[in-house]
Amino acid sequence: MNKTDLIQHLAEKHTLTKAEAGRILDTLLDVVVASVKKGDAVVIPGFGSFKQHARAARNGVNPSTGAKIKIAAAKLPKFTPGATFKAAVDPKAAARKAAAKPAAKPAAKKPAAKKAAAKKK
Repeated sequence: MNKTDLIQHLAEKHTLTKAEAGRILDTLLDVVVASVKKGDAVVIPGFGSFKQHARAARNGVNPSTGAKIKIAAAKLPKFTPGATFKAAVDPKAAARKAAAKPAAKPAAKKPAAKKAAAKKK
């Protein structure tokens, strides 16, 4: 699916014109880009989060000459998918993850005599 397909789907789903759907999509994308550019995170529960990731400067090697080069630091956008999105894409993996979690143990209760002794101290 490309941007044109997405705009057409939005327009059909919400009875909008393609121009209106295009402006809404452009506004959404502009807000995400501007927020991540400022260093803020954009979190859409169930879908995922967009964040800025800083990559440190490092040394590298030019593959054609073998010469060592310095690679500058960079700020990159990073998307992390949410649990609901991951489960929708691969339901079997979500089921395996849920089965792997051990059942939570209930908190152990102190006997009444120990509680009374603890209060006296």
